[in-house]
Amino acid sequence: MALNMLYKSILETIIENIDAGIHVVNSEGKTIFYNKIMGELEGLDIDEVMGKNILEIFPSLCEDTSTLLTVMKSKRPIYNKSQSYLNNYGKQINTINSTIPFKISPEKYGAVEIAKDITQVKELSEKVQILQQVLARKDPEKENIKGYTFKSIIGEDDDFLNIISFAKTASKSSSTVLIYGETGTGKELFAQSIHYDSTRSNKPFIAQNCAALPESLLEGILFGTVKGSYTGAINRPGLFEQAHGGTLLLDEINSMGLQLQAKLLRVLQEGYIRRVGGLNDIPCDVRIIATTNEEPEKAVASGAFRRDLYYRLNVIYLRIPPLRERKMDIPLLSEHFIKKFNTVLNKDVWDISNEVKNAFLHYDWPGNVRELENLIESAMNMVTKDHIIKAHHFSNNMKPLFEGGKTGVNYKLLSNDGKSLVETLEIIEKELINNALKECSYNITKSAKKLGIKRQNLQHKIKRYNISIE
Repeated sequence: MALNMLYKSILETIIENIDAGIHVVNSEGKTIFYNKIMGELEGLDIDEVMGKNILEIFPSLCEDTSTLLTVMKSKRPIYNKSQSYLNNYGKQINTINSTIPFKISPEKYGAVEIAKDITQVKELSEKVQILQQVLARKDPEKENIKGYTFKSIIGEDDDFLNIISFAKTASKSSSTVLIYGETGTGKELFAQSIHYDSTRSNKPFIAQNCAALPESLLEGILFGTVKGSYTGAINRPGLFEQAHGGTLLLDEINSMGLQLQAKLLRVLQEGYIRRVGGLNDIPCDVRIIATTNEEPEKAVASGAFRRDLYYRLNVIYLRIPPLRERKMDIPLLSEHFIKKFNTVLNKDVWDISNEVKNAFLHYDWPGNVRELENLIESAMNMVTKDHIIKAHHFSNNMKPLFEGGKTGVNYKLLSNDGKSLVETLEIIEKELINNALKECSYNITKSAKKLGIKRQNLQHKIKRYNISIE
C-alpha cells in the first residue's frame, strides 16, 4: 500500500512538472486530472475544470470536434493533431495534441490528452503565408518575385481538384490555353499558376484586359507602334515583344474587336508580329493564355468571337466552376480570407458565426470567390470587439444574403445537431440534388442544368451519395 502511494506521488510530481499540458477524462467525459501547465495553456484554474464535463468547459466543442471524446468512442489514439477552440471565457486556444484512450472497465474507456501550445508558432506561420501572398502580387519583372502558383489556389472539392490537376499537366506544354469562367472565379489565378509551373517561369508573364481599351488603342499596345504611324506615335515595342519567351494573358478576349481578332489569329498561325505602321516582321515566341467570362460556344454563335480564332485558342480548355458549384470549399476559403485580412487590417478575427455560415451555404454567389473575399473584408472592417464575424457586421445592401434559402432544408437545425460542418454541407448538397432530380423527373441532363453543373459532375455526385434514380 505504501509502495502504491509512493508510485502515485512520483507520477503526480512528474505530470505536474512536465513541459506539457495533461488533461484526463473518465468514461462520462468528466475531468479527473488536469495539471497546472494545461491550466496556463487554456487560461483556466484547475478548480474550474475538475469534475466538469469537457463540453461544459469548452462550449465551442462538440462530440465530433473534441479529440478527447472522439478517442473515447473510437478507442484509437490520435497523435500530433493541431486544434483550435475557445474556452468558456472566449479565449482562443491553439494546440498540438496527442490523445490516448485507456480502459476503465471492459466496456468503459477514458482518455488522456497531452497538449503543447502552438499559438505563437501558428500566428507567425499565418503572417509569413500572408506576407508571401502580398509580395507575390508585386511585379515579377521588377521585384524578381513570382506571382500566383498552384499553391495559391484554395479548394478541396473533388471536381475542382481534378481541374487543378489538369491545369498542372497543361503547364508542361507550350500550347495555347482557353480558360472559361464567370467573373470572380479566379481565371487569372489559374493563368499565372500555369505560367509559373512551366519552363517559361523565368520569363515574363504579362496580362492585358481586352475589354478595357478601344480596338485601335489595344492594337498598338499588343503589337507595338512605329514613329509617325499616327499623330503622337513613337517607336515602342508591344506586349508580344515584351513577353517574348514567356506568356501573354489576353483577359476577356471575347470583348476584343473582330478585326483585331483576325490579326491575332495571323500572329498565332505565323509566329511573328508587325508593329502598327511598320513594315518589318518580328518573330515572337509567346504562349497565349486567353480567358472569357462568356461561354465560348455562345460567344461564337452570337458573332462576338471568331470561330477560327476560337478553334486556334481552344487547344487546351479549362472551365473554372463558379462558387455555387463547389460550396463545400466556402468554409476553407472563408478561413483563408480571414487570415489574410487579419494581417492586412490588423484584426484578430477567428471565424464566422453559424448564421453567417448558413447564409453563405445557400447564397448563389453571382460574384463568386471574389465576392466572398470582398464580403469578408467588408465585414472584418466592422468587427471591433468580437472575434467572430456576425450578420450585423455586413452592410445593409447584403440583406438578401440572410433572407433564407431556396429549398426546404432546415440549415439552422443542421448546424446545431452535433454534426461537423463537412457533414452538414454534404447533407445540404444531397438534399439539393434530390430535389432537382424529383423536379426534373430524374432526367440527368435537365437536373444538371437546373443545378448549374455539368452532367458528368452530377453523375459523380449521385454515385458519391448513393442516390437512387430509378
